[in-house]
Amino acid sequence: MKDIRLEPVSDPKEPVIELGNEFAEVHVRKVHTRNGTRLLISSPKSGYSIALCPLELEALTWQNQDSLSLLINNPYGPIEAGQANE
Repeated sequence: MKDIRLEPVSDPKEPVIELGNEFAEVHVRKVHTRNGTRLLISSPKSGYSIALCPLELEALTWQNQDSLSLLINNPYGPIEAGQANE
């Protein structure tokens, strides 16, 4: 039976970038998955993490401050109906 890794594999040679302020702290590092290289962003305080592919990262650049602010209004749930149109 083959060992199939579903989780990102961290390369110890890849540096971890730590960013923080009075509201949040995140760790960012490049990881390798079976589907290619991703950027792993994790929050040590909350325990949440996400591995984003290049297209998902590029999609962040298509957003403006207003659309990103919607994520902060309800960080652990979906955007409420009507919010996206405001």
